[in-house]
Amino acid sequence: MSVARVLCVENHPESMGALKYILEKAGYEVTPATTGDQALRLLTTLNVDGVLLEYDLQDATGSVLRAEMKRIKPYVPVLLFAGIGSQTPFLLRFLEAYLQHPERPEGGLRDSDG
Repeated sequence: MSVARVLCVENHPESMGALKYILEKAGYEVTPATTGDQALRLLTTLNVDGVLLEYDLQDATGSVLRAEMKRIKPYVPVLLFAGIGSQTPFLLRFLEAYLQHPERPEGGLRDSDG
């Protein structure tokens, strides 16, 4: 049985380290990317089973990057996560689900219906 590979797109080194640690402890192989351009190159060249995508990147917004990822590989699920203060109601128009950063206790995985 092969290990599932997750493309993890996060531009903050501390957060990337934590995400990578958590995902690897859960049994995933993690391919890190710190920019939107790097993420698109990796998505194009690698076989990935899913993408964990930060909304606020330095070179792209998560909604635009997600749309491009879905154009390239529409069958790969993309989980977008955003920090507190992001435009969550606006984002929900484009998403099946989202993940709020855990700085707020009530954050977590939610579907786009609330």
